[in-house]
Amino acid sequence: MRKNNGRRICSITLSGLVLAICPVSGWPQNAPLTAPQIIARSVEANARDWKAAPDYDNLETDKEPGGGTKTYSTLMIDGSPYNRLVKINGAPLSPQQEAVEQQKLDAVIAQRQHESPQDRADRIVKYEKDRARDHVLMAQLTQAFDFTVIGQQKLNGRNVYVLKATPRPGYQPPSMETQVLTGMQGKLWIDKSTFQWVKVTAQVIHPVSIEGFLAQVEPGTRFELEKMPVDNGIWLPSHFSMTAHAKILFLFSHNEADDESYYDYHKATPARTLAMER
Repeated sequence: MRKNNGRRICSITLSGLVLAICPVSGWPQNAPLTAPQIIARSVEANARDWKAAPDYDNLETDKEPGGGTKTYSTLMIDGSPYNRLVKINGAPLSPQQEAVEQQKLDAVIAQRQHESPQDRADRIVKYEKDRARDHVLMAQLTQAFDFTVIGQQKLNGRNVYVLKATPRPGYQPPSMETQVLTGMQGKLWIDKSTFQWVKVTAQVIHPVSIEGFLAQVEPGTRFELEKMPVDNGIWLPSHFSMTAHAKILFLFSHNEADDESYYDYHKATPARTLAMER
């Protein structure tokens, strides 16, 4: 999924999403919450997470297609992220590799500190566009599906509502990326106390043709996202996996898989401090 030195965390974005399904306050305190009420509250929680995500640095471990792993330190540097390689297959870099990665980091910090106002603005705008595009599919989940509460259970130490998501009749996907939602179904585990999405899964249940491309997304395509509490009510991703199956020109098969774990979240370190940490 990587690697363009831009944060690719699949955190949930629901910024600007309007749910006109019910008010978020004034519900009877003793009555069981309905699925629309649970989803509406989760929208608020996810919107806060989305807004706060750029304030944090973290570590990310990616499974490589050929086997093994690479671990990156994701650093927010003057408005956009940089991914610094720190481990290969769980082992720290050699002194030579560490020196190379430090030189790369120093060069990026210096470049960003001396770029023109226009170059800086262009860089940040590109990051924000990429961030929005990467998460638009997650943002559309509450628009593309109807939700039903199917139970309650304990997951990752949290008491959760379990909701089933089925395709909503008449849903009109706003972009090419979201067309796949018309052929998917999913499941959500939502924390009962915070209304955070502890886990969400979705999978393609029937082929979906992508307009404008001679391509078809096939059953077997699925993704899974897990989140965890980080700081002051903010939850951010802990794990994301995706398996994609498609036919290009409706003939040639194309398969892709990603598996990424996120951890050690902490407030972003200023660029000047990073430059001094050698």
